[in-house]
Amino acid sequence: MEHLINQQVKDIEISGIRKFSNMVAHMDDLISFTIGQPDFHTPEHIKKAGIQAIEADITTYTHNAGTMELRRAASHFAAEKYDLHYHPETEVIVTIGASEAIDIAFRTILAKGTEVILPGPIYPGYEPIIRMMGAVPIHVDTRQNQFRFTLEMIKPYISDKTRCIVLPYPSNPTGVSLTEEELKEIAAFLKEKDIFILADEIYSELTYDRPHKSIGHFVKEKTIVINGLSKSHSMTGWRIGFLYAPENIAKHILKVHQYNVSCANSIAQKAALEALTAGFDDAKLMREEYESRRDFVYQRLQSMGLETVKPEGAFYFFVKIPDRITLNSFDFALDLVRKTKVAVVPGSAFSEYGEGYFRLSFACSRETLMLGLDRMEQYLETWK
Repeated sequence: MEHLINQQVKDIEISGIRKFSNMVAHMDDLISFTIGQPDFHTPEHIKKAGIQAIEADITTYTHNAGTMELRRAASHFAAEKYDLHYHPETEVIVTIGASEAIDIAFRTILAKGTEVILPGPIYPGYEPIIRMMGAVPIHVDTRQNQFRFTLEMIKPYISDKTRCIVLPYPSNPTGVSLTEEELKEIAAFLKEKDIFILADEIYSELTYDRPHKSIGHFVKEKTIVINGLSKSHSMTGWRIGFLYAPENIAKHILKVHQYNVSCANSIAQKAALEALTAGFDDAKLMREEYESRRDFVYQRLQSMGLETVKPEGAFYFFVKIPDRITLNSFDFALDLVRKTKVAVVPGSAFSEYGEGYFRLSFACSRETLMLGLDRMEQYLETWK
């Protein structure tokens, strides 16, 4: 019966990140710098809120968009943190992680033949959804611009088929984030154009050099903002995300969300409420530790002669494979893990413009980073 499967589904593949990490997960003594998973536990007070929700039998459906108290908290969080203002009654949707928010946004705004402009390299979770909608992903090579997806890079790719521009900042895999001035320029250019902006801001609480700024602040009327608690509160498995959009857009996205999942998990919503209220600044200690690790890893990579951009947010380095190494990014990552038991993600997992690089996650302990980088340095010495 496989011949009857939707061809667009048959044509997509499992994420290169997952594919590679699953390939090496069985290895003993493995040091993994692959999955973007915080190494902190969910804060205790949030876990207790989830337990109390179970004990109180809060196990029924909620409003499709999420409980009103959680939507109010999410609205307040966005306003206080990022100066984004959305009505909780009509402009906030609680989703099954940021991933579902991206899915329902694309399924609402895209049609066959429309185009979506994305920076490359980029997280691989967007392109398959775009293609399943019959739309066309248009990747822009940002490698020669320090991975910065600025207006001057976007302009040449605008066409009458352009339906959406994706701004995933801070970026996975590069750690780059756009400045307020860069965002203002993009917003001003798009102000009068019939083009949506999908702003994936899941790493907004993990910025190191300056506070996060959202393009939704400058051009709310056409921006869909995606966020969630996976990275900010180390709640990846709780699967709570947030979608913010003007009412005339959100009301249509909510229909897709309703028929997709009905509502987010009621117990996780109670935990999320605790995260956004009592845990308003829970990310602070994690952010400080990540920043310390970032500085340590950056110094080590430089001492090895490896070329990389210092991350402004998230917890990744996107590192250029030295020219003397005559392997593509997948074979390099495979050779590295076989010889040193250090796992990184091949750059090719992040579009064709990631080839020649590898992603290294520093969401692990200082001791693990030291050991893994020592092994990597020894490996690189064998290529001299």
